[in-house]
Amino acid sequence: MILEEVLKPGVTVTTSRADYMPVPPERGAESVDQQARRKGVRAIESADDLAQDGVFDTDAELDEFLAHVSAMRRSDPA
Repeated sequence: MILEEVLKPGVTVTTSRADYMPVPPERGAESVDQQARRKGVRAIESADDLAQDGVFDTDAELDEFLAHVSAMRRSDPA
């Protein structure tokens, strides 16, 4: 048996798992806000919320990453 769920116009998710349920029956559909409260997550308020020490081992790694991001932003999106 193949189950299908249409998420957005033109987007279909297909599974062959008979036990797949898009929404758990005991919970029903939850809004994003309800899910966030249940999971105890909060919105990012500033870039400082994302700052972590030790993400890059060296300044060279950071420079390489920043160069990559800059190049991607300037590249042709097509």
